[in-house]
Amino acid sequence: MKITSIETFLVPPRWLFLKIETDEGLVGWGEPVLEGRAATLAAACEELGEFLIGRDPLAIEDTWQMLYRNGCYRGGPVLMSALAGIDMALWDIKGKFHDAPIHALLGGAVRNKIRSYCWIGGDRPENLVESARALQAKGYDACKMNACAELKIVDHHSRVDEIVKRISDLRDAIGSEMDIVLDFHGRVHAPMAKTLLKELEPMRPLFVEDPVTPEQMDTITDLSRATTIPLCTGERLHSRYDFKQVFENRAVSVINPDVSHVGGISEMLKIGHWAGTYDVAFAPHCPLGPITLAASLQLDALCHNAFIQEQSLGMHYNTGADMNDYLKEDSRYSCTDGFLAIPQGAGLGIELDEDYIRESAKIGHRWRAPVWRHEDGSIAEW
Repeated sequence: MKITSIETFLVPPRWLFLKIETDEGLVGWGEPVLEGRAATLAAACEELGEFLIGRDPLAIEDTWQMLYRNGCYRGGPVLMSALAGIDMALWDIKGKFHDAPIHALLGGAVRNKIRSYCWIGGDRPENLVESARALQAKGYDACKMNACAELKIVDHHSRVDEIVKRISDLRDAIGSEMDIVLDFHGRVHAPMAKTLLKELEPMRPLFVEDPVTPEQMDTITDLSRATTIPLCTGERLHSRYDFKQVFENRAVSVINPDVSHVGGISEMLKIGHWAGTYDVAFAPHCPLGPITLAASLQLDALCHNAFIQEQSLGMHYNTGADMNDYLKEDSRYSCTDGFLAIPQGAGLGIELDEDYIRESAKIGHRWRAPVWRHEDGSIAEW
């Protein structure tokens, strides 16, 4: 069996899908997008695709190593996200070739479902109580929110008070039956993070994601030692080498790598198992599309330390399209009592609606992250 073609589809609301075809009719799908850089990733996939035509799609590890090590430049968000989409598609083909889900080929599932959470509040958190109660009504017992909007490197303590009150009001409204995940999203810097984490401890967050940006890993390590709240990082790290300092420093209690940004299933499985050796929990990042979620669920099935799965059903970014729009009806996602089922079909375990994908690709998108500024005119972290 040989790879015959590679094709990408830029589709709303902000995703990029990749299709690999073979001379035996087997097809695999991946999602190599980098948010706000979809066209860049399409070009990167085209460049890498030149190395793939004529290769055996089942030789996944050799292909991964070839694409990763070719040339002297490696790692980083663009290469690893493009490689991720290709890796997903190759595993999808391999699963279909053996008529088995990917997790069955990699040791077998350790669970048949995974707890899940949805986002509330949007980029600048608002309507939290109403949104959280709506999720509770659907059976969820966990939600995630941005902890704050813009926050200067050193800001007024009144801003801390506003943040704490907002989350405290949410906790009072929903009680202790619903867990809250807080994402600082790099908007909080070291001078404010220690104070804010201390003030938030009584609200008992399930974990706090990216308390500062991952470039400040030493600061994250210090913050972890100063708070009882589990801290999390990983979505902006792009290979096992980026995670080396995380594990060696015992920087966090939870990691959330993104299978679309960290080299695909092949690389993320290594990271997930590696985290387990440090007793670090695994919570895959996934605010993206249906293919990324399917790949994430394969990893949840394989990693004993996986405990919760992010997903983008109804997410505030998904204006004009949602994950299930791209799937055949029998293959669509649904949460039951706050859990997502581990797919049992061949490959990724989902069936994409290619006609819909092709029509949507005619629309495309030009999604960009917003540009925020502080009141003094300086750029703010989004």
